[in-house]
Amino acid sequence: MKTAAALAIALVLGAAPAALADPNRIVIASDSTAANYNSGSFPQMGWGMVLKCSLKPEAEIVNLARGGRSTKTFQEEGLWAVLMAQLKKDDTVLIQFGHNDADTKKIVRFTDPNGAYADNLRRFVADVRTAGGKPVLITPIAKLIFKDGQIQDTHGPYSATVRRVAAETKTPLIDLDKESQAALQKMGEAEGAKRFMIYSAADKIASHPEGINDTTHPNELGARMAAGIVAKGLRGAKVPVSKLVLPGVADASARGEPSCAGRP
Repeated sequence: MKTAAALAIALVLGAAPAALADPNRIVIASDSTAANYNSGSFPQMGWGMVLKCSLKPEAEIVNLARGGRSTKTFQEEGLWAVLMAQLKKDDTVLIQFGHNDADTKKIVRFTDPNGAYADNLRRFVADVRTAGGKPVLITPIAKLIFKDGQIQDTHGPYSATVRRVAAETKTPLIDLDKESQAALQKMGEAEGAKRFMIYSAADKIASHPEGINDTTHPNELGARMAAGIVAKGLRGAKVPVSKLVLPGVADASARGEPSCAGRP
């Protein structure tokens, strides 16, 4: 017997009317590092909240990223079925997982990088293409882990699998892990810490009055940094929204909200 999720996907795969095609839409499937947050969570932001600032105003972003999800739980909880049910022909689908797939403490999230993780990524790519969408694979954003002055590669086998699946399936790749590592290495650990949820009680952050030392989740500056990398990758990805990426380097300054410089 088919599950509700499988039926939803089957319905979508069987019908993608050309009239619904929208080359200006971006759909994001990811985890907390890309997700939307309300103002009460500030300064935490996901890069999906500010990607719009690197795109022309006609771009539409549907951010279905959810905190704590892996490629496994994103499917099991029906989130992938929700995405497929609203997918339109020519949508660009950004797929970024890995942080939670590597979680061996909350084992329900875990996937083997050379087993289920790779299989899930291949399935995502195949589903999107069958529905007429354009998949883009993205490696997970780097964590702020330094040792002896060197940024550490904390996503090794997972990022390697994303690169391999992208090559095997001829899917555009945005290597956010590699490029964010390079950016953090260049700026150094102290400056890099200004891009993550790392605050002391003295900083008087309303969402974390006792302080927080989170080297995984980006704050506004980190989200803008990551969004700029994603946008640069989209420019060269040869997908429908490539033409919507604004020229130049994305504005990475703090605004205190997910708004864009120079826009109402």
